Amino acid sequence: MRTPVITRPTARLDRRRPAASQVFDALRAEIISLRLAPGTPLSRGALADRFGVSQTPIRDALLRLEQQGLIEIYPQSSTLVSLIDLRQARQSHFLRIAIEIEVARTIAGNPDGYDLSDSEAILEDMHAAWKATGDAAALRPPDQGFHAALCAAVGHGELWDLIVARSGNVDRLRSINVYPGKVEKILKEHGQLLSALRRGDADAAESTIRLHLSDTLGAAEEIKSASPHYFSSH
Repeated sequence: MRTPVITRPTARLDRRRPAASQVFDALRAEIISLRLAPGTPLSRGALADRFGVSQTPIRDALLRLEQQGLIEIYPQSSTLVSLIDLRQARQSHFLRIAIEIEVARTIAGNPDGYDLSDSEAILEDMHAAWKATGDAAALRPPDQGFHAALCAAVGHGELWDLIVARSGNVDRLRSINVYPGKVEKILKEHGQLLSALRRGDADAAESTIRLHLSDTLGAAEEIKSASPHYFSSH
């Protein structure tokens, strides 16, 4: 068995916020970005030292990660970052497309009745950040925020929380599926979606969503063939 990973020390936690939530957010981001790769062993003691907390918030954070399918806990044995499950990724993709298409069709059915300013502002910020830094990883949070804002615009922000809770496997696929021009493609499709929504074109909005969200799943088998050690066998 490999030695449990000890990553670099984390900045001091904000004592005004629950420690378990902060540990969860930090570890989830590292798992999604593959800084903690599939199959990596985790040690509660090492994590407690890293975050400067007791093992109780570490345990709570790990339980939440297990519920999202991102780690596997073997009592009295080990805790591992889970391998990527393509079957679950496809299910999550199906759920997300269904929700986002319904959101888009709702907005397109009454484009003057919904406030798209948050998504518009986020897209402007994404363009500016990409131009200034060229850092694709830094665009992941605002990319998620763009879609979350559309859900919130129709009064269903909680559905985005459901999508996120189910998206760990497909998001890890997206972290692997990096290629030249991908960020430009994402920004272009965000703009096309907003344009379709503004003019009330539900069919164009749906087509854009299907194209936008299917890029990575369409390459899933190729990704798995290139990195089989990251994937579960079923």
